[in-house]
Amino acid sequence: MTSDHAARIWLRIGVTARGEPVTVGHACAAVVDDVGADGAGVTVMASPTVRETIHATDRIATELEEWQLSFGQGPCVDAFADGGPVLVGDLDRPDYAQRWPVFTPAARDSGARALFALPLRVGAIRLGVLDLYRTKPRPLTAPELADALVYADVVGTLLLESARRGTDDAPPDWPRDDPTVDRAQVHQATGMIIAQLGVRPDEAFARLRAHAYAHDRRLGDVARDVVQRRLRFQPDPPSDGGRQ
Repeated sequence: MTSDHAARIWLRIGVTARGEPVTVGHACAAVVDDVGADGAGVTVMASPTVRETIHATDRIATELEEWQLSFGQGPCVDAFADGGPVLVGDLDRPDYAQRWPVFTPAARDSGARALFALPLRVGAIRLGVLDLYRTKPRPLTAPELADALVYADVVGTLLLESARRGTDDAPPDWPRDDPTVDRAQVHQATGMIIAQLGVRPDEAFARLRAHAYAHDRRLGDVARDVVQRRLRFQPDPPSDGGRQ
């Protein structure tokens, strides 16, 4: 990446912001226009199982982020784990159904036909993934990929700057009314499951996600049921056949 290339990307984002403070949402809107995508989403990840979506441009982007969060598989998960881009020019190819057997049909049902997951990194720090999608199959051209990678660098920088300005782990420009999973509600539901089952936080979150997958429901809906006490998790029955 050259300084001129980065400057052009920042300029495009600034035009999109129209004088407002630049946010991740502005960067997503600009990259969608620049690379000919139909939508974008950003998921911040602390580990392959601890992650949250902070922005999505539309319904399809929202669903794609949520499917990956719920199922634990997809380009976003692989890009974060491997540290490199995952580029899917045609999601209808049979090998992708084999690679992500649960996510792929859900993504196609949502309307995606091409997906591009770009890791967000600042130095050695892995922050998450910028996901782009198209409703028609077509790979990124070399210039489009070069631009998308610079946008990913910019999004990573914006995330770190936001974190420095914030007073807690929720920076001020992360949308509170984002149409994706309500992170506070997921955290609250996870805490309630910890209390119900006496398990670690990572296991409690895994139980929440597994329930969503097993019942073909969205993670946010299951979390809402737990918080509103419409759903209670029960301890596993004793393995030795003893009485309750």
